Amino acid sequence: MADYDFDVLVIGSGPGGYVAAIRAAQLGLKTACAESRATLGGTCLNVGCIPSKALLHASELYEEAASGKLAKLGIKTPTVELDLDAMHAQRIDAVKGLTGGIEFLFKKNKVEWLKGHATFTGKDSVKVGDREVRAKNIVIATGSSVTPLPGVEIDQKVVVDSTGALELPKVPQHLVVIGGGVIGLELGSVWRRVGAKVTVVEFLDQLLPGMDGEVRKEAGKLFKKQGMELKLSTKVTGVTVNGDKATLTLEPSAGGAAETLEADAVLVSIGRRANTSGLGLEAAGLSTNPRGQIEIDHDFRTTVPGIWAIGDVVPGPMLAHKAEDEGIAVAENIAGLTGIVNHDVIPSVVYTWPEIAGVGLTEEQAKERGEIKTGKFPMIANSRAKTNHEPDGWVKVIADAKSDRVLGVWMIASVAGTMIAQAAQAMEFGATSEDIAYTCHAHPTHSEAFKEAAMAVQGKPIHI
Repeated sequence: MADYDFDVLVIGSGPGGYVAAIRAAQLGLKTACAESRATLGGTCLNVGCIPSKALLHASELYEEAASGKLAKLGIKTPTVELDLDAMHAQRIDAVKGLTGGIEFLFKKNKVEWLKGHATFTGKDSVKVGDREVRAKNIVIATGSSVTPLPGVEIDQKVVVDSTGALELPKVPQHLVVIGGGVIGLELGSVWRRVGAKVTVVEFLDQLLPGMDGEVRKEAGKLFKKQGMELKLSTKVTGVTVNGDKATLTLEPSAGGAAETLEADAVLVSIGRRANTSGLGLEAAGLSTNPRGQIEIDHDFRTTVPGIWAIGDVVPGPMLAHKAEDEGIAVAENIAGLTGIVNHDVIPSVVYTWPEIAGVGLTEEQAKERGEIKTGKFPMIANSRAKTNHEPDGWVKVIADAKSDRVLGVWMIASVAGTMIAQAAQAMEFGATSEDIAYTCHAHPTHSEAFKEAAMAVQGKPIHI
């Protein structure tokens, strides 16, 4: 049998894929990465995490200046104008810099970029463009794409998906977001801040499915306070486009009288699905589960020896940082080391204002497993948040009633996305609420709220 072209071939250059390729190369394995996009980085860097955060940050600053909030701090901004083209330009610049950075890292680590769509031709062979290569190990890291809404056509003009919502050429007068999940709320927040009326239509009775119940309720209050219209327990049964306008037909999720809603932009954001079609999995002897995902074992092996899978194409949360950790772990497993990811401690963040973050079990999940105790601390009582005029939100710590081990942490705060890292690290080391309560935190910082919430679990908070 002929020699292999590569020790490792990674299909897909998203967060999990490019990290797996670089780590494998660092471990001395001859590595290639197949990617059909013109730039590396997958959805995250090109049309997901990075460009959306660029717009979120810019729109936050615009709203802060345009709303007059800065005047309370002694900063007068009598004339504030939106330059949407410039806002888009800085988004594009951020993407260009980071995707170019991945290409530089590939060259530095001697990872070969195979440009083109990859399709299996056998258990150890893949055709990329016009070239067929063999690899001893193949890692599937093709990520995910937008889940379509049956009967609704996305034209990327009036009816858009998350990619189209990043590139709207003008501020819509009325944007309807179908789906009250993370992506819909983040992009809805961007356009609301720069002047759009935003209506969110969610099938369930609360926003943010899968998050802690208290977080979901509080999020609804905050978004209403900010001016979003929320239509909960409501389903979209049809979208009709006429020129540059759309008419949506809605009805209660449980059934009932229909109503119509007019909009000049509609964002379909009802979730994502694994990118497994077009890979030729059958040629490799692989199949998918009912959700279109590839099943793996604890070490990221598929049912076919030598083929591995990570990230959004496998069961679990579709998060870039989860994929990155899996990318490192799978490369180390291939190299004969021990690569492990603790899937019980994967933080999640919603980059709205304030940010919303959580790690571990929700209070509802924890109660199902046994007796718990909780502690909660409001951000309005945190000195740094109060000084910064950021009173909204709180931190909640959930601990086992007997062992005091922390089971979950949920928070709503301006910097919750950063604060949650300490909670994840504490849980990784098996921390108790007492451990956190007696850890000295710098003052004045937002993270003191985490300490105080842990103290509340112990029944001895100081500032409430």
